[in-house]
Amino acid sequence: MFHIALDGPSGAGKSTVAKELAKRLNIIYVDTGALYRTIGYYAFSHSISKDDNAAVIASLEKIKIEMVYENGVQKVYLNGEDLGDRIRLPEISMYASAVSAIPEVRRFLLGTQRDIAKVNSVIMDGRDIGTVILPNAEVKIFLTASLETRAKRRYEELIAKGKSVTYEDVYDDMFVRDNNDSSRAEAPAIPADDAIILDNSELDFEQSIQAILAIVNEKISL
Repeated sequence: MFHIALDGPSGAGKSTVAKELAKRLNIIYVDTGALYRTIGYYAFSHSISKDDNAAVIASLEKIKIEMVYENGVQKVYLNGEDLGDRIRLPEISMYASAVSAIPEVRRFLLGTQRDIAKVNSVIMDGRDIGTVILPNAEVKIFLTASLETRAKRRYEELIAKGKSVTYEDVYDDMFVRDNNDSSRAEAPAIPADDAIILDNSELDFEQSIQAILAIVNEKISL
């Protein structure tokens, strides 16, 4: 059994890369960002300000999150409901960034994330996997790209899904989220001391996959 921690900023391609790597390595993919997005969605849909920490913390007792795998695909259920792509909207991204800075929220989700890794080989992506969630992971990678590249990728992804957004709005939201995530007091989104930093600004999808597979093969005897 082995664990891969894949950290990095929003829009670096962590989720899509991690999903493909999980298939090729025949391991479980854990999208931790979906957990924070789910709590953010709950707050947003119940008209709780993303800056009202007390209200967000109080809402946790009303939230039941289940992470399940159906036909090899991860799904996160909020109080029995699969939210699908609703958690991927830009406004939910901002909520996710805000609630993820709350220590009580991080502790609320910590056990869910670690329990999966206790019994499975996993690739887990997020902001603090290598520093907090899986500090003893055999492979730690911090995947990044320029802000312009990441905003362009996220914009094209949302447009392809039929969302009405502008590149400028996506760029501005990502800029704010980068600052929030990297400067928060609780588990900031920074590379672990022993993480390998991979900038994929100039890499396409397959090149990113191959670059990470090379790192994994160097660290682990598969």
